Amino acid sequence: MLNYQDLIEQGKQAGFTHVAPLKVSTIQLMSEVRDMCATNSCGAYGKKWSCPPGCGDLDTCRERIQQYTAGILVQTVGNLEDEMDYESMAETNEKHKENYLRFYEQLRKQFPNMLALGTGGCTQCKTCTYPDAPCRFPDKMISSMEAYGMLVSQVCQDNNLPYYYGKCTLAYTGCFLLE
Repeated sequence: MLNYQDLIEQGKQAGFTHVAPLKVSTIQLMSEVRDMCATNSCGAYGKKWSCPPGCGDLDTCRERIQQYTAGILVQTVGNLEDEMDYESMAETNEKHKENYLRFYEQLRKQFPNMLALGTGGCTQCKTCTYPDAPCRFPDKMISSMEAYGMLVSQVCQDNNLPYYYGKCTLAYTGCFLLE
């Protein structure tokens, strides 16, 4: 049984603004979210093992997720000067990545078989081997929640964690499936 209070405290010490329990049974994988990935607005579609189609189809992702019963959601929330404050957006994104990787390394010691789903594609390697060779570090690869077909705002809502914190705020959200 997970000690959520301890995990929440560890997450906050890692630098996250918010940490909340995640019931895996609430996760819904949606083809519409994967369709958004296919538009390739981030430039990673079909170029990384962590992104579609490299991370597997929705059935494959569903099978991986169903191995777990519980986890935690983590967020880094940033404040923007205005809705076009790209500098603060980038700073918040970088802070979230740092928090996420710090907590990831900490949790791996406690939960070596966890499934980490963050924001954006995996950044373990400068250049991914996809599709020409196997992933160099499959045990360290981190896919995004969206790559797995999750609508992040819905996952947050279904687990009583706000996704929107008001005008001129931005929340980066990831999760760790632990059991």
